[in-house]
Formats: sequence, structure tokens, C-alpha cells
Amino acid sequence: MVSCKAKKALVAAPAAAAPVATVKAVNPMEAIKAAQLTYTTFAAKADAKLDIDGDKNNVSLTIRINHDKEIWVSVAALLNIEVARAVITPDSILMINKLQGVYIKKPFSYIYQYASKQVSYQMLEALLTGNTAPEILKDNKASFQTNSGNITISGSLEDLVYSLMLGADMKVGQFNLSNQNAGQSLQANNSFFIPTGNKTAASQIDIQSTSQNKKIQVNLHYTKIDLDQPLQYPFSIPERYTPADGN
Repeated sequence: MVSCKAKKALVAAPAAAAPVATVKAVNPMEAIKAAQLTYTTFAAKADAKLDIDGDKNNVSLTIRINHDKEIWVSVAALLNIEVARAVITPDSILMINKLQGVYIKKPFSYIYQYASKQVSYQMLEALLTGNTAPEILKDNKASFQTNSGNITISGSLEDLVYSLMLGADMKVGQFNLSNQNAGQSLQANNSFFIPTGNKTAASQIDIQSTSQNKKIQVNLHYTKIDLDQPLQYPFSIPERYTPADGN
């Protein structure tokens, strides 16, 4: 696999210390919103380790996001040969596997095989860009705890219990979701950040999702990030391809 080394200096994310005091006088949501990575389009190259139900692969990813509209992903293996392509929208999931000549065409709810029903398209965008999930930013019942400038936010989204740990710069260090009744959990860790223009973006994102007997682990190392550039999102299903599930 042809890989690239990041040319930009990595900056370690501030460690989130154990909470010791509750914030009552000041709600830090506005400061957290101000620290979000804002963009119209997001384009990135990444070296990635994928583990889907024990099937492990090292790949290169090209990720393009049209904010609130679609996520486009191209997966390349050895010699930078594309082996899969996917488009995710708030309504649907489309994917082709070029090695097997099959495709998946499903509603967005297909993702609930691997994640809770409270995981939205917008939350998926936030995970891939190191942002705080918008559902949490809207939670006016969230509780806040702080220690040495680091903040932990906790609360619930219907059946989901969440906790969000942020550094003094209000960037997300760790994000946890769990639904014990459904046996589902999701954790994302952002361990490094890099400058992107006049903004700062997470460059190392580790995501693990478990739902009953299904498990996905994705370790992303972004080697290049560009914001607000004109992008294309090409996708088509060849006529010779067959549905992956036989339907």
C-alpha cells in the first residue's frame, strides 16, 4: 500500500482529566460550538485500519463530505487500487465492492445493525471530522463537570447515555455512547490535531462500534485535509453487479 506521511506538525490533544467539580454558573455550550470545525465541504486522505466483525484490512481512504448532504468514501488497497466505494446520505447507504462485484443499496437505517437508532447522519459526519455531535449541542439538560480547564459533558438522548470529554481548547478528546438494554456502544477518540488553513482539525480518529454480535473498529490517520473546495461525488452501480444480500 502506498502511504503518505503527514507534512504538517501534529499537536497532541489535551488529556481529559477526571472530573471533580460541576459547572453551574456558566454553560460552556457556546464555547464548544465556537470550537467546532466548520466547513461547507471536507476532503481528506487517510491511512486506515478497518476491522469489521474480525475481518481486518489496512487501506487508504479518500473521504469527501458535502455538509449535511452526503459522505463519499473511496477505499483503496495495495498499489492504491480502488476496491470499494460508498455514498451515505441522510436517507440512504450505497456501496459497491469491486472485488466481489456486488453492491448494497439500503435506507440509512441499515446502519442500525452496527449502531444505535439514535446515531444520525449528522452524528456520523461529526465522528469523521472530530466534531461534537449536534444532538449533544442541543441538549439543554446536559450536565457539565470541569477540572483544570478540561470538561466532561454527560446526559442522555432517549435510550442513549453519552459522555463527551473535551480539552481546554474545547476540542473533542473522547466521545462515548451506550445503550445497555440493546447491548450497543460507540466510542470515538481524537488524539492529535493539525492546522488546516486557519482552523484546526483532528488527524487521528479511532472509532469503535459494538451492537450485539456485530463490531466495527476504524482507526483513521488523516494525512491531508482540505476545506471548502469544489468537490465531485461520482457513484454508479455497474449493470453486471448483483446485490450483496441476494435481494
